[in-house]
Amino acid sequence: MTTARAATTPVTTADPVRRWVSARLRILLWLLLVMAVALGAVAFATRSVLLKEADDRIRGLLVQETAEFANLARQGVDPRTGQRFTDPQALLRLFLERQYADPDEELLGLTEKPGDRPRKMVQPREPRVKNPLAKDEGAFTEIFESEDSLGTLHRSRGEVRWARVDIEADSRMPRAAFVVAFHPGGEQKKADDVFTMLLAISGVALLMTTGIGWAVAGRILRPVRLIRTTAAQLTEQDLTRRIPVQGRDDIAALAETFNAMLDRLERAFAAQREFVDDAGHELRTPITIVRGHLELMGDDPAEREETVRIVLEELERMSRIVEDLLLLAKAERPDFVAPEPVQLGELTADVFVKARALGERTWLLGSIADAEVRLDAQRITQAMVQLAQNAVQHTVTGQQVTIGSRIEEGRVELYVADGGPGVQPQDAQVIFERFRRGTARRGARATGAGLGLAIVRAIAEGHGGRVELRTTEGGGATFVLVFDLDAETILLTAGEEPAEEAVP
Repeated sequence: MTTARAATTPVTTADPVRRWVSARLRILLWLLLVMAVALGAVAFATRSVLLKEADDRIRGLLVQETAEFANLARQGVDPRTGQRFTDPQALLRLFLERQYADPDEELLGLTEKPGDRPRKMVQPREPRVKNPLAKDEGAFTEIFESEDSLGTLHRSRGEVRWARVDIEADSRMPRAAFVVAFHPGGEQKKADDVFTMLLAISGVALLMTTGIGWAVAGRILRPVRLIRTTAAQLTEQDLTRRIPVQGRDDIAALAETFNAMLDRLERAFAAQREFVDDAGHELRTPITIVRGHLELMGDDPAEREETVRIVLEELERMSRIVEDLLLLAKAERPDFVAPEPVQLGELTADVFVKARALGERTWLLGSIADAEVRLDAQRITQAMVQLAQNAVQHTVTGQQVTIGSRIEEGRVELYVADGGPGVQPQDAQVIFERFRRGTARRGARATGAGLGLAIVRAIAEGHGGRVELRTTEGGGATFVLVFDLDAETILLTAGEEPAEEAVP
């Protein structure tokens, strides 16, 4: 018992998170994620560009200052002697006095002091940078002794970008060098400030997007919520609710598709209810007859034989009714008919041969269309034989019944015409409905459940055509199956042959 119970226990595979995270919230979260990534990428890219520009500007300043000093060292003249510079200290002093450093820039002169650290020479103006290199002896000593002429010094008090120009002098002179030092902290702070500002703007934009996105997502998903609400309110007894369609976007197309689905469901349920109602209505009478005769059946053999005959007839009638109802129920299915190329002349002749056995009438084969069309030959034969049976029931022995086919005015027609009393005008609109018969019967043999013409109409409509009632010349009724050539019934070859074959 435990195993059986476990086998029938339903398994829920839905993601539990989705049970409380609505589509509206998921759309908003994805939108915010995409925007956050995009805005973050813009902020980081902007910071990278600013840092790159600052790095290029610093490199340009270092190159410019060193180039100016190198030019002075090569071509400059000492104002005190009027000759080229021979003393490195005099060269450094003159250059430092004449230059104006940028706010984040330092200009230094370094000379070698035998047996001790190098001696620095600074500009007479106080440097405008924090933690200047001139006050960090270890740092400018490292720069002076470095084998490179350009580099970056990483200090705990801030990074320094530097460039050095060694002064060529007499070997008797102490070694000297000019150093340009730039403190990039200010430039980096500017880039960081812009980055922080972009992040703040991005935060405000995300907040605004949250409100706008929530409202827009709700507006977009409103038809979807309406569809869900409508679907929850649908019952087998009420399929009349529809979704109002507004606009021409994907949501409107979804609403139209949903409404079309409801139309199909409503027709299917209506057909089901109609089938049940019709079956109950028509089967009640033969069941009552069978029950009554069986209850009253006595021991007399003749009476028992008569009762058995009546019961068998009623059961046969019930069987025909059930088969007809099942056929009408199948008419709602897309595979009710299976059209394929058919020779219309052969089909007409075949129907005529089969119809002659229905009764002693003067059977006449009318015009025959020589054409190949796409039709379901079995269903068309069934409809035409039913029309012929209907003609037999409403005519008497010897009266004329004509079967034929023709092509005229862009349509294919198959017809059955009889010489009976015809159909009353008040009956013309109802005889094709289920279980409806004409108020004025046209013959003593007019029997049946009233499903024959309904089946004919279902077969015609299954081909995309229709059945029409017309008056026969000289009196009587003509039933015509009409198929337009632009529907599923496609004309392949056309022609028409007159035929006049009368069979008593």
